[in-house]
Amino acid sequence: MKYFNHKEFDCPGKPGTGELMDNDFLQKLDKAREIYGKSMRVNSGYRTKEHNAKIGGVKNSSHLRGLAADISCKSSGDRFDMLNAFMQAGFKRIGVANSFIHVDTDEDKSQNIIWTY
Repeated sequence: MKYFNHKEFDCPGKPGTGELMDNDFLQKLDKAREIYGKSMRVNSGYRTKEHNAKIGGVKNSSHLRGLAADISCKSSGDRFDMLNAFMQAGFKRIGVANSFIHVDTDEDKSQNIIWTY
């Protein structure tokens, strides 16, 4: 990866779990970061079942399989630019919240969708 390191994707309190992230997902996210042209901060990457339950994540969360990340985003301009970069990089599952954007590459779920939280 050019723009990220595995530590950024570690589950809180579980060093090294970022190494469990899917490589194809990370390459796609790296490509989006290059298109975006600015740094991106990972709010949530890999999650253990315990952490996912603690924060109220869905039981079949793509974070549990290393196929998802939530990227911090606080302004509408950045949101527009990030969404553009994610779609150009090939992400087909995007969730938009007030303070972050979720992207995943989980092919077991519906494709070509954008949802809001």
